[in-house]
Amino acid sequence: MSLNPVYQKQPFNRPWMTDNSAAAAAGGKGLKGIIAGGITGGIEICITYPTEFVKTQLQLDEKGVNKKFNGILDCAAKTVKNHGVLGLYRGLSVLIYGSIPKSAVRFGAFEFFKGKMQLADGSLSPSGRLLCGLGAGVSEAIFAVTPMETVKVKFINDQRSANPRFKGFLHGVGIIVKEQGIGGVYKGLTATIIKQGSNQAIRFFVMESLKEAYMDGDRTKKIPKPLIGLFGALAGAASVFGNTPVDVVKTRMQGLEAHKYKNTFDCFLQIWKNEGPMAFYKGTVPRLSRVCLDVAITFMIYDSFMDLFQKVWP
Repeated sequence: MSLNPVYQKQPFNRPWMTDNSAAAAAGGKGLKGIIAGGITGGIEICITYPTEFVKTQLQLDEKGVNKKFNGILDCAAKTVKNHGVLGLYRGLSVLIYGSIPKSAVRFGAFEFFKGKMQLADGSLSPSGRLLCGLGAGVSEAIFAVTPMETVKVKFINDQRSANPRFKGFLHGVGIIVKEQGIGGVYKGLTATIIKQGSNQAIRFFVMESLKEAYMDGDRTKKIPKPLIGLFGALAGAASVFGNTPVDVVKTRMQGLEAHKYKNTFDCFLQIWKNEGPMAFYKGTVPRLSRVCLDVAITFMIYDSFMDLFQKVWP
């Protein structure tokens, strides 16, 4: 005699099993995001680093006798003249060491939060897109971006001095930690959390919104990779215009002259008072070109790896 079908199905409908299944799914997406994000970060930074270098140099450049550059091309030309083409890659090793975990944390956190907040059809509400992006940005700011960015800015700043002190990654980090303690690689944490949180909130919100609009309710509809790249570029542009002022303050707080500022707010006030409001948009053009390319490439590569994982790692 067979069992009543109702009783056969009951174990699979228990709430605790549904909760565990959802948690496992979120964790699985998070792990895939970590691996795909890490690979993506390493590839992307090798392609786009020179624009990041020029942006940082322009943001560190002050008015008056200390001003060294007259724009993007002048900065690039002087760097190549004085240090060779490889001078545009000064500090790259720092970003390679940091970009892999940064991208891994960012996408891993986003996929984890998305797994927790997505609706029954697999989509995210507008507020969910914003919150998942914010969570991803705050996570990467704390666990990867702040120490990586601080060391990168100090390396670039060191090259600007008459007598550079840092002979390499380990040597430079050793000097920073010896002279400033472990806190020396955690300068500008508040500004970085604000920057990365707003950055990823804007990017993921725009990206996910454009994808939702394209799919128009059809979750099985595939989005062409070039279109993913275009969506990424638009998301990157939106984030640049939204938070470049925070990026300038963060860069100043992480430079070798950070001792001039009492805190992040004091840095903001001094820039406003001494250099005017337009100083908060220094480096916008090189940052815009870098970020649009960066985010476009990042989402295309990431999306490709996630598609691959769906086939070989269901």
